Amino acid sequence: MRIGEAAEATGTTPRALRLYEARGLLPPPPRTPSGQREYGAAEVARVRVIRGLLALGLTLDDIRRRAHRLDVLVQEQPSVSCTGRPGEFSDVVADRLAALDAEIARLTHLRQGLAAAAQGASSNPDSDDVPALGPQR
Repeated sequence: MRIGEAAEATGTTPRALRLYEARGLLPPPPRTPSGQREYGAAEVARVRVIRGLLALGLTLDDIRRRAHRLDVLVQEQPSVSCTGRPGEFSDVVADRLAALDAEIARLTHLRQGLAAAAQGASSNPDSDDVPALGPQR
């Protein structure tokens, strides 16, 4: 199947397929004599796994760190699990969880600061002052 058909079959775009190939997540598919990419069932299955991992919150860089092991997950479909075997994706998942936890903590702190600033402004309804939201000098 051509790139448009493969993209449709995997719920993505031709541009994404080219990106996956450029990032080393998808081996370069065979080409027709006219130079068009030809995707088969194996490539489609691999893209579905990549899409599943992205939906779980992993990044392209996370997946690229274990691109050489994506075939293991392709064989384990339909349920994409990236924590099943030690050494497969568990370290990548642990790193992503730590990054998400740090981002959640940063956003929670940011939200608390914004809420406090908004509460301070609303406690004085006669004031037209904009609360100081940035660092104080």
